[in-house]
Amino acid sequence: MVLALTGACAIPCAQAQAVGAEVVASGLEHPWALAFLPEGRFLVTERPGRMRVVEADGRLGAPLAGVPEVAASGQGGLLDLALDADFAHNRTLYFCFSEVGMRGNSTALARARLADDRARLEDVKVLFSQRPKVVSNAHFGCRIVESRTHGQPDGLLFLTLGERFTHKADAQKLDTHLGKIIRIRKDGTVPPDNPFVQQAGALPEIWSYGHRNIQGATLAPDGTLWTHEHGPQGGDEINLPQKGRNYGWPVITYGENYGGGQIGEGITAKAGMEQPLHYWVPSIAPSGMAFLSSARYGRAWVGNLLVGSLKFGYLDRIELSKPFQGGVLREHKLLTDLSERIRDVRQGPDGWLYVLTDSPKGRLLRVVLNAAP
Repeated sequence: MVLALTGACAIPCAQAQAVGAEVVASGLEHPWALAFLPEGRFLVTERPGRMRVVEADGRLGAPLAGVPEVAASGQGGLLDLALDADFAHNRTLYFCFSEVGMRGNSTALARARLADDRARLEDVKVLFSQRPKVVSNAHFGCRIVESRTHGQPDGLLFLTLGERFTHKADAQKLDTHLGKIIRIRKDGTVPPDNPFVQQAGALPEIWSYGHRNIQGATLAPDGTLWTHEHGPQGGDEINLPQKGRNYGWPVITYGENYGGGQIGEGITAKAGMEQPLHYWVPSIAPSGMAFLSSARYGRAWVGNLLVGSLKFGYLDRIELSKPFQGGVLREHKLLTDLSERIRDVRQGPDGWLYVLTDSPKGRLLRVVLNAAP
């Protein structure tokens, strides 16, 4: 079924068509992340703690066995998912989740092997657990990106970590993982060139800090890590997190407290703290992030950044200056008639964009071109 939905034309409409959403699968409970398996299958996480295969024809497989217990409360549960770059040979995948502990919960990153029969996870190993565990059901972050150097996988993983909402000041402290991006090897060990490895009192996994709640992360075509994070009331940000840099939360922000009122000193800039590449006021509540390399939607879309909006229920197509780090030129709100929270967005191996909608009856949708009238 194709839903006829409109989108803004960035190039003359004679050269581009509006886009629509084709339903691939439905009946998913708060789906959070998507990966593409061979032979047209999909792998999807559901926040309550399930991971399942979706067949090419949209049939839902049974939940996979072997998924660890998750703290499925509030924003917590089974969250992001990423296939290893060599998945076709090693069947290895990575996933992150809210991990149960004696003194609360925290974000954890695990590695596993998808069984040949696609019915269970094997050899599950937790590679990293955020410290400390706290009593909170919010701001887990939890996006996974496999790093590349000179266009090739380099054996390293980035993981985004929220500051858990109740501990925002800890985003500025290097002795906790709260409000950080961490960088580790695929076996869980720490790369020796991480920025704080030699700094006394700092946790060695940290790559960057001063983040709030990052729910979008991807690599740009040049291999640069891009992220976006939720601001408070306004002030959602796009950042290009660099080694050892401080991204300011909660000292600087373009947002304000829920219900109004300044945060801290109410400032938006401070020496030693990075400015975002782009920010949204009001907040769009971004989730999911992908660069488009495909020409499926016309050449004008190639190199665009796609971001889902939870708050307003649309897919944001962002035109960037070239080089990309120059900033945002224009934004186009797509799938606005869908009125569903968009949790994840990915480009498939077929070149089409796919999105997950976050609801008790969530769906996997393919973004397609509408037929010309």
